[in-house]
Amino acid sequence: MLDVPISTETLSVFFAASLALAFAPGPDNIFVVTQSVLNGRLAGFFVTIGLCTGLLVHTAAVAIGLAALFATSATAYNLLRVTGAAYLVYLAWRALRASASERFDTQGPGLSRRDLYLRGVVMNITNPKVAIFFLAFLPQFADPELGSLELQLTILGVVFIFAALFSFSIIAWLAGHLGSWMRRSDRAQSILNRIAALVFVTLAARILVSER
Repeated sequence: MLDVPISTETLSVFFAASLALAFAPGPDNIFVVTQSVLNGRLAGFFVTIGLCTGLLVHTAAVAIGLAALFATSATAYNLLRVTGAAYLVYLAWRALRASASERFDTQGPGLSRRDLYLRGVVMNITNPKVAIFFLAFLPQFADPELGSLELQLTILGVVFIFAALFSFSIIAWLAGHLGSWMRRSDRAQSILNRIAALVFVTLAARILVSER
């Protein structure tokens, strides 16, 4: 039987804090809302899975110390955030060019589940604020005296991912219902595409102007 070097009480507090942070407005859950409204709640779920996959990468980075590179190297940090901002601008351009009928549909043209999943992965991995957040947040609930620090950070990262998966799935479901009502009108769909483009550009600007 695996001896978990973190108490149940600590994990409970950490999970509650993770839920609160996941529900708080931020780039990731705003991204879930946008994709769910535009493409449906199923699309939001696939984006959510992609985002959580990205969190696995950040968890591994923190556990082995790579995240410290982005906290100390201005070049690495700026390169990653420019990449992330460029990707969001690209999505904004795609949204502006999309016709009113271009939305997620497994029976027709539009974004595939793979595309939506990869959007979530790229969106999360290219946001250096996530890596630095994990680097600052996870160690607060770890204690080197209780055992392997790497194992503790990995466990905490996985718990955070479950909290994000739960929270973002609820957000996707609610936003998807709102979007299904709005997408009945081609005019409303066109407006949604323009709003999405504005959201993507705003998120890109937020990433570019943010400091470590």
